[in-house]
Formats: sequence, C-alpha cells, structure tokens
Amino acid sequence: MKSALALVVASISLVTATVTTAFAASKSNQVSIAYELPTEPAHRPIYERLKEYRALERLQKLFSPFRLPATLKVTLAECDGDADAFYYNDEITICYEYISALWKNMPAETTAAGIAPMDTIIGPLFDTSLHEFAHALFDMLNVPVLGREEDAADQVAAYITLQFGKAEARRLITGTAYAHLSEAERTAPLSREQFADQHGTPAQRAYNVLCIAYGADPELFGDLVSKGYLPEKRAEDCPDEYEQITDAFEALIRPHLDSADAMKALDGAWLPKPTKR
Repeated sequence: MKSALALVVASISLVTATVTTAFAASKSNQVSIAYELPTEPAHRPIYERLKEYRALERLQKLFSPFRLPATLKVTLAECDGDADAFYYNDEITICYEYISALWKNMPAETTAAGIAPMDTIIGPLFDTSLHEFAHALFDMLNVPVLGREEDAADQVAAYITLQFGKAEARRLITGTAYAHLSEAERTAPLSREQFADQHGTPAQRAYNVLCIAYGADPELFGDLVSKGYLPEKRAEDCPDEYEQITDAFEALIRPHLDSADAMKALDGAWLPKPTKR
C-alpha cells in the first residue's frame, strides 16, 4: 500500500498551466483545501501520507492561477463507499474510495501499449481533478457551454493536460485512456440506463481523449492510429476537434488566468520516472 500511496502523491503533485495576459477582475489564489480525517481504517494511511506530502497544497497551486470570483474549496473525504470525485457549490471533493479504486485496478506490469502501471493512477487522477475543476470554472465564471457539460469538462481537462511537456502529456493521456477502457471492459455490456447517463460511455470517453491528443500533436500520438488504438476515420477530424477546443479555451477561459502566478506553477519536475510495479 505504501508504494501505491507514493504514486498517488506523485500524481497530485502534477502542476501546470499555459498562460497569456489575464483580463478578468476576479482574484487569483482563491483556493482553499481540507483533509477530512477518515473513519475507515483502510483510508487512514492514504490520509496520513497525502497530508505528509502536502498533496492538496500542490493541487491548490495548480488551480490558484485562475481568477475566481469566490473561494473554491478542494476536499479529500470519505464518500460513503462511493469511488468518486465531484464538484458542488464551490467545492471539489476527491473521495478516498476513488484513490483506493485506482490502485486496485492498476495493471501488474507495463501494458502492451507501453503504459506504465503508475501512469494508470497518475493519468486518471489528474484528469478527474481537472474535470471537476472545469465544472467549477463553468459554474463560478459563468462560462457558456454548448453541448453536454460532462463532455466539455473532459475537453478542458484534456486540453490543460496537453500543455505539459511532450513526455508528461503522453503519459497522462494514455493513462487516462487506459482507465476509461478498463472501465468499459468491467462494465460491459452496458444497460440502457448507462447509455442515458450524462457522461459519455467509458469507451467513448477513451476515444475522445485520444482524439484530442492526436489532434494536438499527430507526431507525438501518431502511433495511436498506426497501431489501431484510434480508428483512422475518427483521426481524420481530430485536428479540427482540437482546434475547436483551443478556440473555446482561448476565448472563454484563458482571460481568467493570472499570468505571473501561472508561470510560477510551471517550475519543478512533477512526474516521477516511469517504473514497473
């Protein structure tokens, strides 16, 4: 369990933002954090290790360059057995159960696609944190969303992830896609109610994130197509899809970034070296 916690700590240590001039009048550094003491004994080591390594403080640093009109709280808490993370009423909650589930679903060794075990934790945890932060941005900044909000939140999360260096972006994106595809295998076949969910199906979310990545950098992610992980027919339009996301982010979200604070967030090495489990 100790090695798993170390990987989780490293994943929350990921900090970045792409920056330009900030135009919004709201304040940056509007993020507070809280570690709730778990009652479940199995969650206590997670609590202690994450607090020791100031994990939420690092997540706070990631979000703080955005200018928010009110304080956003980020909380690590138990969720009555629900392996989840969510945003509600100016608060992002990351569940101990969700972190535990990521560890349990980690592959025993590097996958045939070259995805290291630790990246199957780092990728989805980082993606989920950014996904919920996107919901917070939409709500707190009154960002208009055309289409399903869950899809838009996935797009914002992937876009920010792709602003990392090439190696980091590659690991995060493929780790996230692995998590979605693994969920698709575990939940197949889907019920009609699952198709009615506000989220896309796990397989759809996997292909969407791979498409955004390929559209952003066809050279870095070109093997996703050549090896059949992303269908060629879908890949044809991925550069246009990424351009649409970029245009929306530039127009609606980037003006709320504090340039100086975001530049500070770029300092440091945040990803551990990939190793086999």
